[in-house]
Amino acid sequence: MKKKFVYGSVGAVILVGAGFLLFGGSKDPSEDALPSVKVTRGNIVDKALAVGTVEPENEISVKSKISGVVRRIFADAGAFVRAGEPLLEVKPDPTPLELADAKRQVQLKDVEIENLTKESTRKEALVKKGLISTKEYDDFQRTYQEAQLQLKITRERLALMESGKVTIEDTEIESIIKAPITGFVLRKMVEVGDPVTPLTSYQEGTVLMKMANMGRLLFKGTVDEIDVGKLREGMETELKVGALPNEKISGTLSKISLKAEKKENATVFPIEIAIPATSNTVLRAGYSANANVIIQKKDSVLIIPERVVTFRNDSAFVKIPTGGGKDEERFVKTGLSDAINIEVLAGLTEGEEVLEKPVKKIE
Repeated sequence: MKKKFVYGSVGAVILVGAGFLLFGGSKDPSEDALPSVKVTRGNIVDKALAVGTVEPENEISVKSKISGVVRRIFADAGAFVRAGEPLLEVKPDPTPLELADAKRQVQLKDVEIENLTKESTRKEALVKKGLISTKEYDDFQRTYQEAQLQLKITRERLALMESGKVTIEDTEIESIIKAPITGFVLRKMVEVGDPVTPLTSYQEGTVLMKMANMGRLLFKGTVDEIDVGKLREGMETELKVGALPNEKISGTLSKISLKAEKKENATVFPIEIAIPATSNTVLRAGYSANANVIIQKKDSVLIIPERVVTFRNDSAFVKIPTGGGKDEERFVKTGLSDAINIEVLAGLTEGEEVLEKPVKKIE
């Protein structure tokens, strides 16, 4: 009985092994077949990426022509003002020595005018009697008029120091700083009580505010040196603003720098993109943005993923399934690429299948 049991067990094992070899051991060739993609029609765009920020075309620094301290502020950051409207008032703050000197200059000119007035009466009597020449009298009158003008100047200077206001020939000069342009106040650089240095020919002066016309904006950024040779002014661009991910903003490439810059060990070229005024999108100065400069665009062309193409000796090849788990290599002529898809000019037809490249196993 034991022998029969052993023989039966051995026979069962042999049958199972034979069945595995006949059925389980056979492998469907399709299991090793590579996945494939179809040749389709689509749009393909070659573009260059620029990284930068949105800035106003012209940003103006507002400065004062008189020294002193800030007395009042009429417009805060973010306010819209028209040209000529008041921004802030500067209160003159002369030193005691400057104020005393200005007053003494007025007194000296008063004394000078008083003496010249008396001399003028005497000169007029002498010229009538013929004791002095007409030329001598005219020269004296010229000196007298210059002294009167100098007295007026010293009084105006003193008035400006004391009150911050003076009128010169129907022109009112005051210490209120007015907006030079129509636009927005971007930044307020001073507070009430801050000292103000005037703008002169030998000093820059204190920046009181920053203003800009936000209706004229630019994208200012940089592109890699690899792409700059493909660019030209007037190209269309698409802007993506980080703070406005759902907004589509178009622009036009307006400037390409002739000189490169070094940025994080890379060579880049500054560019500028003109952004047209948009009614629905509110752009703010300083927004971070990316710009895609459209180099070339083709619509409804044959495309395949660039990953399935093998480039060899300046030629392109793909693998086509031929059935039965076999394939053949075929030469194709390629065109425009966007680094994801590539245009097929010849060698394939729409709907035809192309094999993916085999995945390399990690050992």
